[in-house]
Amino acid sequence: MTHKKPVIGILTEGRGDLKVDRFHYDDHYTCPAFYVDAVRRAGGVAVLLPPGEPHVASWLPVVDGIIFSGGVDVHPDRYNGDRDNPKVQQTSQERDETELSLLHHLRDNAPVPTLFICRGMQLLNVGLGGDLHQHIPDLHPGDIHRNAQGGWTRQPVAVDAESKLASVMETTEVDTFSGHHQALSRIAPGLRAVAHAPDGIVEAVEDPDHPFFLAVQWHPELSAETDKSQQNLFDALIRAATKS
Repeated sequence: MTHKKPVIGILTEGRGDLKVDRFHYDDHYTCPAFYVDAVRRAGGVAVLLPPGEPHVASWLPVVDGIIFSGGVDVHPDRYNGDRDNPKVQQTSQERDETELSLLHHLRDNAPVPTLFICRGMQLLNVGLGGDLHQHIPDLHPGDIHRNAQGGWTRQPVAVDAESKLASVMETTEVDTFSGHHQALSRIAPGLRAVAHAPDGIVEAVEDPDHPFFLAVQWHPELSAETDKSQQNLFDALIRAATKS
């Protein structure tokens, strides 16, 4: 008998959030292949979960684990932020609604192992009652979280040695791919900050009371193929999904 591989649902970008050059269609739900590759290397089966689904609870019997992926800014209305702040970038109400609904199903009804990445970590914090810094360079003019063009950069992160995250990655020092301009401010009740950048920005949180609710601000999928500590995050998600 062959054992069923864990199915990992990956939340995609919203309809049209990223433009795809195709003549016949204007709208697309997209997901970077790096997420799928990392899940497959870990021994899981990746399926894509597009925003706009009115019955997100129907996903839960189908998937064994979930990844909240990176993407556009969470809308400021979701955390009582300044909606007129010119530094706020593209948002997606459709994606916010879908992911917040799914988050509350996960918290209230189904302890599905979940990994939150970049926007995913911000969505987690907002959904549980926290808020965000709307533009990191307003706090730290020497922005270490993006390059000069607003794209990827590498930055060190220090991880709490007593955290589940450190245990999973098997290290307390990581060199991460980063590209975010927002960050967690007030941490939501029930979450614990377990990693920080050199400028003090929170880089990871976890829920000590959940079997597997891990959130990182960086993008582990980008270096997972060559950095064991980053692939360990996906491997651990698969192990947790196998047991759940």
